[in-house]
Amino acid sequence: MKKLPLFIWSCLAFTAFFFSCAGSPMVQENPPPETEPALSSGGTSSGGIHSDGTYPERQAKPPIPEYIMGKGVLLPQDMAAFLLNANPWADKDFVENLASLYAEEADIEGVNHDAAFAQMCLETGFLSYGGLVTPDMNNFCGLGAIGPGQNGVIFPDPRTGVRAHVQHLKAYATDAPLKQPLVDPRYRYVRYGSSPAISGLSGRWAADRSYANKIDNILERLYTFVYGY
Repeated sequence: MKKLPLFIWSCLAFTAFFFSCAGSPMVQENPPPETEPALSSGGTSSGGIHSDGTYPERQAKPPIPEYIMGKGVLLPQDMAAFLLNANPWADKDFVENLASLYAEEADIEGVNHDAAFAQMCLETGFLSYGGLVTPDMNNFCGLGAIGPGQNGVIFPDPRTGVRAHVQHLKAYATDAPLKQPLVDPRYRYVRYGSSPAISGLSGRWAADRSYANKIDNILERLYTFVYGY
């Protein structure tokens, strides 16, 4: 057999090596790192942070209401939790029902239920009482409580007492007619519409000149409790 030149043997060897490598998969030494799937529009990552790195918008604490008439912003359960925090000895079921009554009765008459509830907290000492009015009277705003022998009006149940309070507040705020049947026996003594603003209750509802400021302070505490700042 005739020997092939060395050059031809070299070419054959290179060709065999090339075809043997062609069938092998290529391996990347440094593959790209795995990435997490992108969050959908509006999604948040852990901790409540938006995908663009911003924090979700926090609901702003509302301003203290200036007027008696208006729409309250708090839920009954928020108002109840606030009162129970101030007076942990109060009956929880009673407080929760009372807060619901204020929201219902005030909203029907167009009275701001946040303001009415705050005034109730002031008048009753957060349902601790201690003055002329006692818990069994269902009188939540001191109606008719003038002095010894005039302890105040007695109402048959909490709803009637709340309704009377709301009606008395509305009488100060406006001369518009009531939507509910009249239960406030002192309604006729008010000069209707004489005090649309909460500030006007000082010297009218009570002789205390800082009376309205005390309601405002409770409203501030109430909103801070609910909104957290």
